[in-house]
Amino acid sequence: MEARHLRYALALAEHGHFGRAAHALGIAQPPLSKQIADLEREMGARLFDRTRQGVFPTAAGQAFLARARRALEEMTAATVDAGRAARGETGRLRLGFIASALLDPLPNVLSRFGRARPDVRLELHEMASSRSAATLISGELDVAVTLGPPRGSGAEHLVSVPVGHDHLIAVVSSTHPYAGQASVSVDQVRRQPLIVAAGEDEPAVTAGLRTLLGDDAVDGASVARDVHTIIGLAACGVGVGLGPSRMLSAPRPGTRFCEVTPRAALPELILSFNGQDRSPVLGAFLDTVCRSCPDVGAALDRRSGHSWGSGSVPSAAH
Repeated sequence: MEARHLRYALALAEHGHFGRAAHALGIAQPPLSKQIADLEREMGARLFDRTRQGVFPTAAGQAFLARARRALEEMTAATVDAGRAARGETGRLRLGFIASALLDPLPNVLSRFGRARPDVRLELHEMASSRSAATLISGELDVAVTLGPPRGSGAEHLVSVPVGHDHLIAVVSSTHPYAGQASVSVDQVRRQPLIVAAGEDEPAVTAGLRTLLGDDAVDGASVARDVHTIIGLAACGVGVGLGPSRMLSAPRPGTRFCEVTPRAALPELILSFNGQDRSPVLGAFLDTVCRSCPDVGAALDRRSGHSWGSGSVPSAAH
């Protein structure tokens, strides 16, 4: 039994006449009569009564037609669903990210992707860079946003591109002596109680701070989980918060930001994914990233050998 047999039987039931049904189907009447007869032999039951008044479903025919109608509807839905999945309009995306990526660029990327792909299930996991890199390598994530490129066994199979550049800035309460200054020197910062991100979560940042400020300043600092906590503790007057310049996009009443001189670059914000992943959902997400972050598309082209912005799936890493 084929789908056309179901369509033929439904058309015959609708029109009640072999000639009219054949015309509606765009076929000749004899082939239609033969197909219905073949179907009845396969079913082992007469599905239609042929009378001078027309053709009418039998009891067996009515039972068959009810199922046939649902079967065709399911086949149509299956075709639609398959097409949507192939275009990355359904499915899931597992994203690991550090908290500061929620300042930039993730808000624009996620809102844009959500509007374009409302039926894709986003599974979002905030985690430290080292953990998200390991989870991506193990295949438990589809994409990771980390400080610095992922490292460790298996990282060579990842495609990694920068999605954000940062330098160190300070945040203080509006009553702090530095609050009226546009910038503070490293020596000024070193003499203050400090607030920094957890060292074990972002070792590259901590290592840079130790080089810049010295071990004593960093070892005596208050430790915050993320940039939002750094800003919050600074607002409480605990000390001088140190974090990435993307903190400027999250001003909080009662705080002031200061540049730190000389300017100290921080590890780049890196987006990574498995270069062998052919998922259409991943391809759609990366296209959204490229549209939201203009410089990323060219970097992905160079790194993956694929032209982004067309909604197609990623090619293998080089």
